[in-house]
Amino acid sequence: MPAITSPPDLYRHSLRLLLDKDIASWVALWSERGVMEFPFAPPGWPRRLEGREAIAAYMRDYPDHIDLHDFPELRIHESADPRTIVVEMRAVGRVVATGDPFDMTYIAVVTVQDGRFTSYRDYWNPLAVQDAGTDFATDPARSSAR
Repeated sequence: MPAITSPPDLYRHSLRLLLDKDIASWVALWSERGVMEFPFAPPGWPRRLEGREAIAAYMRDYPDHIDLHDFPELRIHESADPRTIVVEMRAVGRVVATGDPFDMTYIAVVTVQDGRFTSYRDYWNPLAVQDAGTDFATDPARSSAR
């Protein structure tokens, strides 16, 4: 991985890795003690993943469920803390199980330290994926990483 010095650059790089379906490299951007949180997670879904291994387990099969094509809208806001950014974005692609379009907006609060993600609060609506007919929400690997 090239030396990425700023949180916005690291975040943009992480999106390129997701588009390339390079989950192992995406996970490598995380601190060993990184924490990923889903404040709006419904029952049965993880609300908090602690550590790179838990995040890797959660993301392992992501490309089997969601085929991302683009992030056509991306706004990265820097905060008073130079390590923390707030991201507004839209992801588009398709739901693999059904072939239906995937179109989701997100807000994320992301903290980076020493070139690695340390905290990522993902404010997205998992019910929208369930409504699209994917089994992404009910995959046992998803709910086991609580």
